Amino acid sequence: MNVTETKSEGLSREFRVSVPKGDLAAKFAEKINELQPKMTLKGFRPGKVPTAHIKKMYGKSIMADIVNDLVQETSDKALAEKAVRPASRPSIKLDGDQDKLIAGEADLAYSMALEVMPEFEPADVTGISVERMVAEPTEEEINDALKRIADNNKSYEKKEGKAETGDAVVLDFVGSIDGEKFDGGSAEGQTLVIGSGRFIPGFEEQLIGASAGDDVNVNVSFPETYQVPTLAGKAALFETKVHEVKAPKETEINDEFAKTLGLEGLDALKDAVKKDLSGELEFATRQQVKRVLLDALDERHSFDLPPLMVEAEFNQIWGQFETEKKAGRLSEEDKAKSDEELRAEYRKIAERRVRLGLVLAEIGRRAEVQITNEELVRALRQEASRYPGQEKQVIEFYTKNQGAMAQLRAPIYEEKVVDYILTQATVTDKSVTREELMKVIGDDE
Repeated sequence: MNVTETKSEGLSREFRVSVPKGDLAAKFAEKINELQPKMTLKGFRPGKVPTAHIKKMYGKSIMADIVNDLVQETSDKALAEKAVRPASRPSIKLDGDQDKLIAGEADLAYSMALEVMPEFEPADVTGISVERMVAEPTEEEINDALKRIADNNKSYEKKEGKAETGDAVVLDFVGSIDGEKFDGGSAEGQTLVIGSGRFIPGFEEQLIGASAGDDVNVNVSFPETYQVPTLAGKAALFETKVHEVKAPKETEINDEFAKTLGLEGLDALKDAVKKDLSGELEFATRQQVKRVLLDALDERHSFDLPPLMVEAEFNQIWGQFETEKKAGRLSEEDKAKSDEELRAEYRKIAERRVRLGLVLAEIGRRAEVQITNEELVRALRQEASRYPGQEKQVIEFYTKNQGAMAQLRAPIYEEKVVDYILTQATVTDKSVTREELMKVIGDDE
């Protein structure tokens, strides 16, 4: 194998790699000898097919496989020989007459273009100081959470009179569009709390004032973004029969209420609520301190970035933007900007992400940060759990797809490197309120 560097500009590299045709011939002969004892063809005894016949029948496909394998093998060796750390997947272009190559009459020669990882010295993380905002749930917050739980677990009792906002109505309904019934548009004995927002916008409001025994024609339009395309934006009539009206009962937050939730008593419920609230605040604190740390790292590093990595990151960000724009979910700030302005802003974000990704990777490499098999298995199971009934297929997909597995590993590795840096940096805790912490998190988004 001969390797020649043909281009070195910034982070771009090109190499020409050649393998003598004699090496291809040797591998070809080796493959033929391996196949012959196993070969079975009509007209020949098993294992007795002449090599000349094998070459005639399968020579081209065998040589094509050999060429593909050699390109993979020699490109890896070439990068190792030149001590190159690729930042992107190399682009391979075969040179010369391909027919002659497959016929074994020409050397294997190809050019390989790629971007390399930038060389830089990461900042001394022991010199970084960050302030970590820490909040604890207050008694008022715990009580508010208990009240929300009670509101979400209300009981109802039959009432005489007209339905009001907050009441529950038991009803049947039949939906139609242009006089035609549609799938999923009918139900019997359905309980609906007026004001819950469970049904199509405008449906619940038209039941206000209804009494048991009333027939109500509800006219609504499905939202343009409705998940069923055949119904999106369509005007519909729901012929509704109200069977019963129920008023909410005041829920007392006591031991008995806690027991209805499967807990031993009120103290246990309060402990569970406090634990949940503490978890939310700890997560918010993690987001805040990580952002401060990443800002500090970004300020301390400036180096050339691999263009293809930046372009790939930008395309991903812009694709998300286009999705949000199409769905009508852009912020008022973004709506006021031109696509040119937004592209410039998002490109800067892409550059920041790539730069920080490279910095974290280099710090982690030098600190020998590793992902354990247990951590990877746990993440894989968590990902699979997002697809009930398809867990086996998801796990199989990741285990057979190196690119997908790399995407699963990346956030785990990033968090471990962040954890490592925080053990080396100077971290000062500052007690704040929930509002102060959440405002910072909101401002960062």
